[in-house]
Amino acid sequence: MSRVFNVIVIGGGHAGIEAAWAASKYGTVAMMISNPATIGRMPCNPAVGGPGKSQMVFELTAMGGLMGRVADDTAIHSRMLNASKGPAVQSLRVQNERDQYAAKAQEYVLGNAAIEIIRGEAADVYQEGETWVVQTIDGRAYPAKTVVIAAGTFMRGLTWYGRHSRPEGRQGEPPARFLSQSLERGGHKLKRYKTGTPPRVRADSVNFAALLELPGDDQVHSFTGNPGPEARKSPTWQTHTTPETHRLIQENLHLSPMYAGDIEGLGPRYCPSIEDKIVRFAHHDRHLLFVEPDGVDTSEVYLQGFSSSLPPALQDQMVRTLPGFENAVIQRYAYAVEYDVVDSLELTPNLESKFMPGIFTAGQINGTSGYEEAAAQGLVAGTAAARRALGLEDRFFTREGSYIGVMLDDLVYKGTDEPYRMMTSRVEHRLLVRQDNADQRMTPFAHELGLVGDDALKAVQNKYQRIEAGIQQLRTQRHQGITGEQLLRRPDMNLSDLEALGIKLTGMASWQEAESVQIHVKYAGYIERSRQQLEAERKYGERSLSGIDFRQITAMSNEAREKLSKAQPQTVAQAARVPGVRTSDLSALLVYLKTQHP
Repeated sequence: MSRVFNVIVIGGGHAGIEAAWAASKYGTVAMMISNPATIGRMPCNPAVGGPGKSQMVFELTAMGGLMGRVADDTAIHSRMLNASKGPAVQSLRVQNERDQYAAKAQEYVLGNAAIEIIRGEAADVYQEGETWVVQTIDGRAYPAKTVVIAAGTFMRGLTWYGRHSRPEGRQGEPPARFLSQSLERGGHKLKRYKTGTPPRVRADSVNFAALLELPGDDQVHSFTGNPGPEARKSPTWQTHTTPETHRLIQENLHLSPMYAGDIEGLGPRYCPSIEDKIVRFAHHDRHLLFVEPDGVDTSEVYLQGFSSSLPPALQDQMVRTLPGFENAVIQRYAYAVEYDVVDSLELTPNLESKFMPGIFTAGQINGTSGYEEAAAQGLVAGTAAARRALGLEDRFFTREGSYIGVMLDDLVYKGTDEPYRMMTSRVEHRLLVRQDNADQRMTPFAHELGLVGDDALKAVQNKYQRIEAGIQQLRTQRHQGITGEQLLRRPDMNLSDLEALGIKLTGMASWQEAESVQIHVKYAGYIERSRQQLEAERKYGERSLSGIDFRQITAMSNEAREKLSKAQPQTVAQAARVPGVRTSDLSALLVYLKTQHP
């Protein structure tokens, strides 16, 4: 048997990339088992970010991850969503050159000497003594101290086109046929989920003059602070469904594998198929659709919001009912994909299997949906796996400190009964964990973990020293006896207005730093109120539950004892979020801690 790797990563999608990249930071070579030609492929929408998602990408970037860097490198359109609202919900969305995104991701991964790529299909994961062994379909065996499984939608994957299915992990790629059995043998009870993708339409068959054009922002935002060279190159567009679209779908629901009962997997609530939209929101006479280019000079556009598993011939008719698409030619048809997922309640907060210590899972295999969710999990699992292999202590993300922490907390303590999607509404203290302060929150943690070096940490510290100095400047400059800070807090004032009054901000290294000064000043009262609320919750929420035998707390309900024993929350706050735990159960828990573990 060959040398023992510290970490083997199965899969080269967004989760696998971040897992291998993070593991490679720990001074030894990590292995990735994947098809090198498909690393970084965007099988769904050619974009990164959006509400709840961009916050995670900013956090990834602050921790030395790759997604934000690759997205900026290949951006063709940049737009800040919810720009008219407060900073807590403002979210960057970057449109990407789809093929270039994969090429750039491969450039980073294949060019990293600390990542060894093995082309193959992982067929089995089993244990020999204290070592895990990953065996490929052709019989090769690779030992490792830890393994990250980032198999996406490939485990026993089936794609559906109407009532017909075929074994695929995604269009044109074979599924992972045997990997599910390894997890089941280890004690996991797998579930079936379903997701889908819209059709891609030939760009030269679309009448763009009939569409609503959505230009990118004049002031280009980016995840890294360095927009790519083509970040303003292309607009996106908008169209909508029509009564004829709705009629065609309603009359042909029997051809949908989901409505016909062929698909057993649970689909995403927050990114439904067009069939689901027509049925669930029958009172709407139209649904907005976004037309996104796959690149600057691409031959395809992507119909965001038009996912479907209806037959290809019917898709041709449906698409041609949309304004601007009367003569549309579909280049790649929409399809649904059904696949195996792990019950995330069977994982630790670092995404390690509770039944198979040393095995970590990341991405859609954990029941999530979206590139950004997958990438964030990859960084978590890859970091935790590498640290475990080296005998370093476990470190955990907190719900209060990051969007990534909220997602992990939701997955391992609440679980999922449908593909999980991150949204700003899931985050209780979102004014404290904005995308604009991700580096301030996450880079020091990344430095402690060993993911970023001293220079990165110092750069962030210097940035926030300049921002604090800028706030002090506004406190000392006055106009008609009123400080710049007081003036800026007025709803109708911004920094350019202050400059017109002779109050200037100097010493900023970028316009983003000036923008950060404005956010800190305008929302200072709200931010302080959120901090006070968080501190009040922490008084009891951070109480450790390590070593507590919940079965011994007889004052709690049987259901709560059972659920807590299974979930094994580490703090009172985590226990409060376990489904089935009532307020009375929490009261009993706190009394028990006070009397038995003072």
